[in-house]
Amino acid sequence: MANILDIRRRIRSVINTRQITRAMKMISAARLRRAQERALAARPYAQMLTNVLKSLVSRADTYDQETGEPLHPLLVRRSEQNVLLIVVTGDKGLAGAFNANILKAATRFLDSKRGKNVEILAVGRKGRDFLRRRFRTAEPRTVEAGTTETGTTENRKADGTSESQVTLVGEHVGVLNKIDYSLASEISENVIKRYTHAEIDSVYLVYNEFKSVISQRIVVEQILPVEHIGAPEIAQASEMELKDKQRAIEAAKGAGVSLRPADTTEIDKAAAQFATAPVDYIYEQSPRQLFRSLLPKYVATQIFHALLESVAAEHAARMTAMESATTNAGDMIDSLTLSMNRVRQAKITREIIEIVSGAAAQQ
Repeated sequence: MANILDIRRRIRSVINTRQITRAMKMISAARLRRAQERALAARPYAQMLTNVLKSLVSRADTYDQETGEPLHPLLVRRSEQNVLLIVVTGDKGLAGAFNANILKAATRFLDSKRGKNVEILAVGRKGRDFLRRRFRTAEPRTVEAGTTETGTTENRKADGTSESQVTLVGEHVGVLNKIDYSLASEISENVIKRYTHAEIDSVYLVYNEFKSVISQRIVVEQILPVEHIGAPEIAQASEMELKDKQRAIEAAKGAGVSLRPADTTEIDKAAAQFATAPVDYIYEQSPRQLFRSLLPKYVATQIFHALLESVAAEHAARMTAMESATTNAGDMIDSLTLSMNRVRQAKITREIIEIVSGAAAQQ
């Protein structure tokens, strides 16, 4: 059994750890509020862009009436053989199962695409490290600050056909501390360029969709080809478990974090009137030119929206994890204090017995 001095040292260590986890919880709560505000501030632009495209689709042809071909290359559907998966995780740990759940969803998606060539673009250090250990990394083409782009070499079988493989083709690390639209624009430009040149046949995005602290889900969303504007194509989705929601509720108490998503009903209703207005518009450009200008912005907005929500979800997960760590530290302190009292009581009892035994021996 440990002596009293060792137990006291351990209690002091746990107390210091509890102070750190409590501070980290409050920091995550403050960052979560700011992340929610940024996501909410970006929503009107995304909503209006979506409604403009809906209005254009309802009033103009998206396919050539003579050939039946789409008027924009992002609308072209091809047989899915080369797939690009964008995995959005965090740069740091101490966020509970946040990164692990996203990577599990990515792994399930890869299992569902067996027999196809899958290229992975990792956003976040945790996802990059996990994927680098399990899949081969393509040779780097260009290197920029915080960004690495890579090129792939296609494997061929003896009969000349391509061999299915999973390859990490790019990474964006250290960019999630301050999400900027330029990052989403850079990713979308690269993706659109490759899709337009038929290097890839579809693009999927796996991230943690955040509505509120207790309303989250991990989704695998198809962003290319564009099928239904304003209605995301969800390939896979997994909701929060009840015990995770209960832990999030406990963490949000006293942290100043709202449990309900922001009410944007009036804003959405006002924006939706643009697409449903019973008027006709005179377009100064052809539908082909309009789609060529707006659809890339729509894809970039989807990626930007996913990055913002993923950052908010990471802060919420870290806040919940630090609340659980603080609670566990308190329980450990109570347990160690009880053990220390028992050791002290046993020591006192032993000393009393020794005194009584000595006195009895002298008589």
